[in-house]
Amino acid sequence: MTMPKTAIATTTAADTNGAAPAFAVGLPPLTELPDPPQIPDMATQMPDLTRVYYILDGFYRARPDAVVIVNGYLAPDAGHVKGSLYPDCIVAFGLARPKKEVEEANGYTISEHGKPPDFVLEVASASTGRRDYTEKRNRYAALGVPEYWRFDRTGGDFHDAALGGDRLTPAGVYERLPIEQTPEGVYRGYSAALELELHWYEGRLRFWNPDINDYLPDFPELEARWLATADQRDAAVLDRDANAAQRDAEAAARQAAETQRDAEAVARQAAETQRDAETAARRVAEIERDDAIEERNDAIEERNAVFSQLDAAQQLIAQLQARLDQQQ
Repeated sequence: MTMPKTAIATTTAADTNGAAPAFAVGLPPLTELPDPPQIPDMATQMPDLTRVYYILDGFYRARPDAVVIVNGYLAPDAGHVKGSLYPDCIVAFGLARPKKEVEEANGYTISEHGKPPDFVLEVASASTGRRDYTEKRNRYAALGVPEYWRFDRTGGDFHDAALGGDRLTPAGVYERLPIEQTPEGVYRGYSAALELELHWYEGRLRFWNPDINDYLPDFPELEARWLATADQRDAAVLDRDANAAQRDAEAAARQAAETQRDAEAVARQAAETQRDAETAARRVAEIERDDAIEERNDAIEERNAVFSQLDAAQQLIAQLQARLDQQQ
């Protein structure tokens, strides 16, 4: 069955919506509340509570001043936890503390936050159904909770209606919020606190966003998105690893090229050194040859000098002999 994409006329939206608050500093730590007792048939509520938590927490996750709490105490102050109510779901906006700190407190203490939560939801069960729309209704009004909603997946076996909501008046009492039944058998009403419509839709509680004329993603859709996101993350990791491997391979190739260039440079240097060595050897041989030629030339000059002296002596002897011959 396809719901018509129309929205119920709405009241003024919650005035806490908008920019994130500047969180207060210097506040004492929140009291960590104990786990509330488990009701006998809580297992029948858990599918609905799990869906509600993941749907609303996902929707308000971008708002740092918003918190969604499931199955935690709602106490007026830390000294009166015992006997306090423990709603199936609490939604609060405009808190002075970071979301993580509020979630770690394991519940909601009105005195420590300075305000009651903005929205409370009870999911019907056989053991608590009647108290949800009688006693608890009065007690939530006394705590000042602006909106109190009830959902009965059976369509009214445990509650007085399949879907019910109350808005706190200035007099401090609840007045019924209008619930419309569509021709398709869907019950729906508008929550000004959440700025969403609550729908009893084929036994499930769904949240309609008038701004986009569509439902917030239900648990199967959220799961599909998570799986798709996980696949995208895995693909991104694989892609990142592949890119890293590619970068490593390119770096190794660059290193190999640099090593090759270094090897070629060393080879060129070795060749130049070899050429320099050969040139030096030739120079040494040339020097040695030049020295030998010079020594031979000196000997020749010395010999020629001796021969000159000998010639001079012989000429002198001949002259003396000729003179002797004349004298005789």
